[in-house]
Amino acid sequence: MAIRIREFDFPGDYEAVIELWQRAGPGIQLSVSDQPEEIQKKLTRDPDLFLVAEENGSLIGTVLGGFDGRRGMVYHLAVRPGLRRQGTGTALMEELEARLREKGCRKYYLLVTKDNQAALDFYASQGSEMMPLYVLGKVLD
Repeated sequence: MAIRIREFDFPGDYEAVIELWQRAGPGIQLSVSDQPEEIQKKLTRDPDLFLVAEENGSLIGTVLGGFDGRRGMVYHLAVRPGLRRQGTGTALMEELEARLREKGCRKYYLLVTKDNQAALDFYASQGSEMMPLYVLGKVLD
């Protein structure tokens, strides 16, 4: 499979990415943060960390990364069902990690839902380790 990894293009890729996230399964939980205006805000910070994978011009995978100057974050890694386990997720993560390293990032975090064993297995195969943490959140509006 010959895939091409490139930066996300807004608004051109938005609908295809949302559709991919919606079909990814229970691991990706869309929220208000995934609305167009919120994605636009994210792109003002580090657009080079929002990547898509294409095969023959069709979007087949995506990963959304972030870097706050100290730590990195990985959000919404998804590969089209039926095309998984062919190296797309690994290629996306390798490119994201290279870009994070270029920014001086030494460590990143990612969140996986407890019921997403496939994602836990994938990230473990990539060298990620479970951390004994609680995740807390607070809606501000």
